[in-house]
Order: sequence, then structure tokens, then C-alpha cells
Amino acid sequence: MNRTTWIKGGLALMLLGTTLSGGSFDSAQAASTQKQNDFYNVIMQDGADPFMYRHADGYYYYTKTTGGNVTLWKSKTLTGVDAGETRVIETGGQNVWAPELHHIDGAWYIYYAKDDGDNANHRMYVMENRSLDPMKGTWTDKGPITDSTDRWAIDGTVLKARGELYFIWSGWEGTENVQQILYIAHMSNPWTIDSPRVEIARPEHDWETNHTPYVNEGPQVLTKGNDISVVYSASGSWTDDYSLGLLTAKKSADLLDPASWTKRPDQVFKTGNGVYGPGHASFTKSPDGREDWIVYHAAKRQGSGWDREVRAQRFTWNADKTPNFGTPANPNAPIELPSGEPERDRYEAEDGRLAGTAKVSRHQDSSGGAKVGYIDTPDSYVEIDVNVKKSGTYILYARTGNGTEGGDWSTLKLSVDGGEPSDFFVTNQGWDNWGTSTQKMSLSKGKHTIRFAKGNGYAELDGFDLFRIGK
Repeated sequence: MNRTTWIKGGLALMLLGTTLSGGSFDSAQAASTQKQNDFYNVIMQDGADPFMYRHADGYYYYTKTTGGNVTLWKSKTLTGVDAGETRVIETGGQNVWAPELHHIDGAWYIYYAKDDGDNANHRMYVMENRSLDPMKGTWTDKGPITDSTDRWAIDGTVLKARGELYFIWSGWEGTENVQQILYIAHMSNPWTIDSPRVEIARPEHDWETNHTPYVNEGPQVLTKGNDISVVYSASGSWTDDYSLGLLTAKKSADLLDPASWTKRPDQVFKTGNGVYGPGHASFTKSPDGREDWIVYHAAKRQGSGWDREVRAQRFTWNADKTPNFGTPANPNAPIELPSGEPERDRYEAEDGRLAGTAKVSRHQDSSGGAKVGYIDTPDSYVEIDVNVKKSGTYILYARTGNGTEGGDWSTLKLSVDGGEPSDFFVTNQGWDNWGTSTQKMSLSKGKHTIRFAKGNGYAELDGFDLFRIGK
């Protein structure tokens, strides 16, 4: 679960109001590049409890914990979601955690937990929107969704099996925060539970009970044929031990019978490859529908607790129709793009022109083995010439670093062709521990100069990808 109560604005600042004309420099000056079909897999440099859904309209819809509201993102690509269109929906509550967006029987539903400022009063709620596009239309509050016990509840999700709806969530057995248990109940419609809650999992293994209170939370559903997998998060979300576990059942079984559910004795996804505390995952498809992808949060660095980022990687299936997540992808090795995503041009910062105190440094974890740092004075910058083959909307997907003392966010001043600079936000997660900053912009066919100059705090640039979306 996430206890962060704010969202950093401006991570995908829009430059769409102005189409930028090509610069006057000669094409020989453009930085050397080549088409890439891979990426570094941080898709949001800050955030937790990600939920991503690819709809039949070809768009990705995404949400995460943002504090007092529910914020939706809409994107044509999985990797470009941070630069997507956004809509903020107010909830009237506090400590809004782990919202999810579901499309059920022709309508959109948001499920989320909120309280009145007292964690003991956390309950699940639901909103409905009957518009074709959840970014439009009216979101109607359908009120709390609870069983007859009306106990503490978070992380609700929906399972549809054999034409019936079920609600699965994490809750307290009593009125005290001793442990979080996974419950299931039948739903008469997308906003109403009409059966008693039934326990299907509680913390029992060593890796689920190594921190107090004991935690089973964040259930998510995967189905394959007659097989149901409920992937859940266990251990303390504030620790590096946070990980994923697995429950299985058959669609043909009585899903309200605890005996129908089997828990795996070991984690199915855990800390590894320098990625700590991976958990609270959701699942989606590649743009062409051919691949399965897990979207999850992880600690920004070892021991960073609730300071987290969002990552994505492909997963496969075991012979028994359960998901095989493998290990977290190496953060310093690019992985293949989701199938159907546009290739991108990659530009290395060390190939740019430098001014002021900016300089190139070698580092083994940098793309191309080098980075640009020390952009420390008002006259300091790195600028890179790019060649745009076709006019349109582009996403700039930059690998950025910030280890400024004090832990605050930093900014670089990003400008194109000498235009008005905008703030380009870089989260603080330590030097040479790279995140991803994104920005959407409209570019005309031709050559452009992109400049990263001194902003607030201090930040480094490893390089960036540039790729076109839409028409």
C-alpha cells in the first residue's frame, strides 16, 4: 500500500500549443542515433499502487495512489503513460489509496479506498461513469462497497467468473490493525456486495510475517481458461521485503468456499537485480495484444520505504497456467519494448554540446557508458540536435538522475529551438540510480535542438529516447 499523499505535477508538461519549426543548423551536426526497440523500464519515476488497463479502443488507462483524489492517465503506449492525458476526479475524502479502473457491462467503475483522516476508518468506495471514454462524462458516486461487517477495507478489485461478479479485497478481521486478510464476496452489481465475506488468505509463511502488522494486500486477478490466479502483495510495503504471492482456484469451483483456493508456499516475485520491494502489481497487454506485461511499484533505492517508482516488464506462463514473472529486470540493462510500440531514436547526452560547468563523466551504469552532470550554474547546459522524420506528437523519454542533498526533487530547464523553457522534473533517488522523466511535445519535420539547462537543485542526464505517437 501507499501512504504518499501528493503527486508531483508537471512530469509530462505539454508543449502542444506550439508546433516547433526545424532549426537552422546543418544536418551533419545532428547527434548520431539509430532506431531502438528497447527501453529502460521505469515508466513513472514516482508513485505506487499502479493499475493499468488496455481497453478495446487501443488506449491504456492508468491510475495510481495520488492522495486525496483519483487521477486517470490515458496513453497510446504503455511506456509513454507518464506523458499521457490526465483527468483528476475528486473523492471528498483523505488518504485515497490504490484506485482501480474497471470496464464492466458497458460502464466504467473506479474502486478506491479512502478515510476521514483516521486510518481505522478506511473503507472501499465506487464511482460510475457511463461515457464511452472515462476521461469524459460524469463520474457518479455510488457510495461505499462493503459487506455486512463493515470492517476496515482497502485494495478492492473485481473478478468475473461464469458470468458472476466477485469483490476481492484486503481487510481487518476485527477492529484492530493486527493483520490484513484477503476476503472475497459475491456482487449483485458492480457497486453492491450481496453475500458474507469469506477469507481466502491470511499471512502465514515466513516471508508474509517478517514485519508487523502482518500483511496480505493488493489482490489482482489473472485468468487463463478455467484457471484463476490472484496475485497479491505480502510483508511490509514500507520494507525491501515486500513481494508478490499467489492464490489459485478454478472458475468452475465454488469461489465462496475457502477450500477452493490454494496458496503457493513461496513468493512469485521478489527483490532482485538491484530492485527492492517489488509489489502491488497490475497486468496488461502489449499494444498489439500479443504479450503479457506486469506493471508494479518498487523502492526507488534500497531502504527507501514508501518512496517508490513504477516499473514494467513482460511475463510468461507456466505449464500449470500460472504466471511466471521471473525476477525484476536489471535496472541498468534495457529490455525489449512491448510488442507493437513504436521504435524510438536514442540520443546519448555525452554526444551533445556542453556549456558552463557541464561535463561528461564515465560510469558503468550509464547508457553508452557515460553521462552528463555538473549542470550547476545558470549558464550550464547540454544541448542535442535531433532530426525528426515526420511531423507529429512526440514523447521525450529521458533517463535522469538526482542525488541532491536533502532529498528534494530537482528540475532541468527544457527548451526546444531556443523557445521558452519548461520545468523538467527529476525525482531524488541518488546519483547513478536512474529514473525516467518524460515530456510530450509537438514537432515539425526537420531538425531541432533540445537543451537541458540548470534548473532547481541538481540533476544529471544520461540520454533520452524520442518517439512519435498517433498520427
